[in-house]
Amino acid sequence: MVLTVPVKGYFEENCYFYINEDTRHGFIIDPGAQAEKLLGIVRDNDLIIEKILLTHGHFDHFGAVNELHEKLNCPVLAHEKADLFLLNPMMNLSGQCVGDMVVRDTEKVSDGDSIMLDDAHKLQVIYTPGHTPDSVLLYSEKDHIAFVGDTIFKESIGNYTFPGGNKSMLIQSIMERVFTLPDETVLYSGHTEPTTVGVEKRYYGIK
Repeated sequence: MVLTVPVKGYFEENCYFYINEDTRHGFIIDPGAQAEKLLGIVRDNDLIIEKILLTHGHFDHFGAVNELHEKLNCPVLAHEKADLFLLNPMMNLSGQCVGDMVVRDTEKVSDGDSIMLDDAHKLQVIYTPGHTPDSVLLYSEKDHIAFVGDTIFKESIGNYTFPGGNKSMLIQSIMERVFTLPDETVLYSGHTEPTTVGVEKRYYGIK
């Protein structure tokens, strides 16, 4: 089960819960703001959050992490290059927008890793640099879904003009990592409504 929870800090951003409906265990993905709102959802739905996952290190995707980490006592996972952003307010954009924010002591993942929830539910880490050098998507083959952060949106691609962004790498990531997923894969992005691989390929005229 996927719960989409829009949160609003300096920007509005989509936070996601990836939950096993039978056990109520799950992950929180990209908690960008409003920690108390997210904790309320955990309490109201009797959820047990095992990990917090980040698709990349911009502050609008991690703004609630420190409070959630403290209250839920669960690890925070990010790509092995994420400290370039998580520890640097100018790189993660908080320094320009809301004042310095950092996230320390994350557990690191790499391309191809599997983040296990249980025997039936896992998310595969797929490295998608371009929006940032630490961007990943988190893919469930079983559920036909991918949490794509800011790599691709509905009828749009991620911003590549922020520090560390690279247009050619972003396009390569979309073509080689996103568009090679099955067409029915639902793409859950940071800032737009869901779409699918097939819909986006057709939008860009790709067969």
